[in-house]
Amino acid sequence: MATPVADDRRTLGLPQPERPPLRKPRTSLKLRNALVGWTFILPNFAGFAVLTLVPVLTLFYISLTSWNIFGAAQWVGLDNFARLVGDKSFHTALGNTFYYAALHIPITIVASLSLALLLNQKLRGAAFFRTVAFFPYITSIVAVAVVWNMLFSPEYGPINQFLSLFIGGEMPGWTVSKDWAMPAVIIVGTWKDMGYYMLLFLAGLQTVPGELQEAARIDGANAWQRFWNVTLPCLRPTMFFVTVMVTIQSFKVFDLILVMTDGGPGQATLVLSQYIYQKGFEQFEFGYASAVAVVLFFICIIVTVVQFVYNKRKEA
Repeated sequence: MATPVADDRRTLGLPQPERPPLRKPRTSLKLRNALVGWTFILPNFAGFAVLTLVPVLTLFYISLTSWNIFGAAQWVGLDNFARLVGDKSFHTALGNTFYYAALHIPITIVASLSLALLLNQKLRGAAFFRTVAFFPYITSIVAVAVVWNMLFSPEYGPINQFLSLFIGGEMPGWTVSKDWAMPAVIIVGTWKDMGYYMLLFLAGLQTVPGELQEAARIDGANAWQRFWNVTLPCLRPTMFFVTVMVTIQSFKVFDLILVMTDGGPGQATLVLSQYIYQKGFEQFEFGYASAVAVVLFFICIIVTVVQFVYNKRKEA
């Protein structure tokens, strides 16, 4: 319906004003925003699906079959998992995995946190020492294993030469001894990893409010009390992340042991990841190797969930 103003303009011969464009429906804006969001997410999700989700689902299927890669897989149900119950090598690998994780996790966390606290001070050359501490993490694992095997040499290694200055009697055999091989691997693993986690703790220390430290100092708190009651609670998010990462890394340790001891002597350092490698790529029992991998997968999942629940209760 024409308005009186429009009739007057038409009577006077003036041009009619243009109507404002109609607004697009709100739903089209939401659809466009959703498409933009999916455009960013889809490549990452596609990569996750192709490189992670599909292999994991395939792993579960192969664990229920007998397959030597050269023929068709034969469905065996839960036979591979039943075989694990009586497999002594699997039991040894499982025990060694927990042995490595039980020592490597706390030692790495304590060493990396101590190093971060030290290098967080205003020291001359702190940037240089941070680089030196991080360097082992980016060093070739093969070079690390060769050098440390030379250092651990029972007869000519400098470590035993140094220990003989203070300790008498028989020196540790390190990588050639069933009793000392795993401690030697744990020492090297901690030395190699602590630089990376030191950087994470250093980043976390930058978020600790200086006002809280100053208030605690004014109240008469000593260095240990300030660390325990101020620094450590403020580091809880970083501590939780580091604990989860180092735990998963400890249960999945493979390359260091493979090049340093190859699981020996005997089966003293055989862990689950290497046992999976042996069964799959040396003995071509991919179905059985997949069953061991499923066990390792659920161990990592259960430990991670327990850590999440514990951290959530602490935050509540």
